[in-house]
Amino acid sequence: MAALGWLTPRRRSATARSVLAGEASAEAARKSSQDAESAAQDSAGREPEFPVLGDDRAAAFFDLDNTVMQGAALFHFGRGLYKRKFFETRELARFAWQQAWFRLAGVEDPEHMQDARDSALSIVKGHRVAELRAIGEEIYDEYMAERIWPGTRALAQAHLDAGQKVWLVTAAPVEIAQVIARRLGLTGALGTVAESVDGVYTGRLVGEPLHGPAKAEAVRALASAEKLELGRCAAYSDSHNDIPMLSLVGHPYAINPDAKLRRYAREKDWRLRDYRTGRKAAKVGIPAAAGVGAVAGGTAAAIAFSRRRR
Repeated sequence: MAALGWLTPRRRSATARSVLAGEASAEAARKSSQDAESAAQDSAGREPEFPVLGDDRAAAFFDLDNTVMQGAALFHFGRGLYKRKFFETRELARFAWQQAWFRLAGVEDPEHMQDARDSALSIVKGHRVAELRAIGEEIYDEYMAERIWPGTRALAQAHLDAGQKVWLVTAAPVEIAQVIARRLGLTGALGTVAESVDGVYTGRLVGEPLHGPAKAEAVRALASAEKLELGRCAAYSDSHNDIPMLSLVGHPYAINPDAKLRRYAREKDWRLRDYRTGRKAAKVGIPAAAGVGAVAGGTAAAIAFSRRRR
């Protein structure tokens, strides 16, 4: 029997070193198992968790029109101004047709855009900033609240829940953008700044409309001021005009993309999300909702063309 003693388990007291060795081995086994599971998930096509919880060097930048909200904020604002007798029916109808053509053609004529901007500013010239802000609050409830895309709203909330700041970035007047951002619980908004003196609009812009490359510059400046790392930030837009902004960040998303942005996003392997209904909307990049409000791209341009052509 003594010869079989080596088969009999022996009780030995665990030293601190052996305990450490055992714990280290168990931890290594657990980590290896987790890594294998993670690799299996990645190979199955699952995206890594994003946004990253607690990453305060990251933020999210959202275009507004057709990204966060169906249609154009400026057009909905224009409907509210029309209701309040700021301009005439003939001007609104003419604007709506022109904007519908623009959305279908997808071409911006610089001379025409300048003409539209000049006339747009004439609408608010002489009005108080506080007045337009108050009207903006009413118009949000009347026309905008029900047009927020739930899917995009959920994306913005995910960043907020992760402890990150979320900004709207839009060519719409900054006063309108700030109303929408506050109503959605976002951090703030970057928008086109109209000059005012003593709280009254002068009819001039400060710089140029926040459009295309100007959006990218605004995001870059804000990121610098907020000490953000753009490579850890996200940006969301529906328009190829915002490719400069989307290219600036480490996590670009194409939301309800127009045809050019959809192609570009696929070439760059950017993430895409489409919350519209209808194949035509996805192909052409027109807002899916019916009606003049859905095809118009901006208010103030409203009026421009008709006034200049009289």
